Amino acid sequence: MKNFYFTSLVLTLSTGFLSQQAKAQAPQSMSYQSVIRSSSNALVAATPVGMQISLLQGTASGTAVYVETQTATTNANGLVSIEIGTGTATTGTFSEIDWATGPYFIKTEIDPAGGTSYAITGTQQVMSVPYALYAKTAENGITTAQANAIVTMQAQITALLTQPAYPVGSVFCTSIPTLVIDVTNPTTGKTWMDRNLGASQVATSSTDAAAYGDLYQWGRGSDGHQCRNSATTTVLSTTDQPGNGNFIASGASFDWRNPNNPNLWQGVNGINNPCPSGYRLPTVTELEAELTSWSSNDPAGAFASPLKLPLAGARERTVGALGSVGTTGIYWSGSDGGGFRSSALNIRTGDTMMNNNARINGYSVRCLKN
Repeated sequence: MKNFYFTSLVLTLSTGFLSQQAKAQAPQSMSYQSVIRSSSNALVAATPVGMQISLLQGTASGTAVYVETQTATTNANGLVSIEIGTGTATTGTFSEIDWATGPYFIKTEIDPAGGTSYAITGTQQVMSVPYALYAKTAENGITTAQANAIVTMQAQITALLTQPAYPVGSVFCTSIPTLVIDVTNPTTGKTWMDRNLGASQVATSSTDAAAYGDLYQWGRGSDGHQCRNSATTTVLSTTDQPGNGNFIASGASFDWRNPNNPNLWQGVNGINNPCPSGYRLPTVTELEAELTSWSSNDPAGAFASPLKLPLAGARERTVGALGSVGTTGIYWSGSDGGGFRSSALNIRTGDTMMNNNARINGYSVRCLKN
């Protein structure tokens, strides 16, 4: 059976929607778009898909206050567009949703064959309230903060429709590729992905678990070993691709590969580069420049920076145990540190700095646009 996944965004009103207009008759639907791709990252184009949409109140597993079904067809870019509120309702009434009593989450279930055997499920928070709908129940206009949120969402929509491809064969720990949205540090002039590889969102704090992402052994591709719950093995690899998704652990070795290869992860075309097309691991010099631009050399400075780097923890080399989550963040560079080590940015209270760390450890990856 062919596997599918999707990425999606809720569309909100444009910034030209004035508060005076918001207080008028509210539309009784909400625009929603999803890009559907196969397991090989290929777009599923011009294909009818069956959809069931649920609006959940409170949490991602909260009460479904509204459920509807629809059938739609993806376009040439794999994009399916629907109006939530116009489908066949099976639970609740869309016009009676009280948007002031959120948060709300959208659960999307998809049957890529066009029926009702829903095989793909995803849930995301409605980060920007559908403001005209909110206005109907709260009798509010759009504030400056809400307008800014709309601009952010529009940027996400643009990014979604132009997503670069990940390397063929990449394993995604949450079944969905990391969304590629750019952020630029005005001090260094460098443009990065705005979240860690494997993260589902930009960090909202230094300890935002949804922003932690995956933990890579230096030089390995996205073969599954980077998943935080991946199995372990003590057998070192003799090749650049171990051929399995196990985290390689060893108390006797500082590298997962024997003999070691310091030439992995070198540039956008480098061997095992896990980043999407046009992105790569940063060099030690580029990470040092980011560190120098921070307001302080500590976790607070890391989060306050344009990259909003969280304290994602690490997997240590001896048994692959996960540790230091919420207290330490370590980010690989693509630079060789000599011996069996490579350079990494170590973020922790009191001694944030660049270090040369054993390649067998599992650390975070933040991709840089080439």
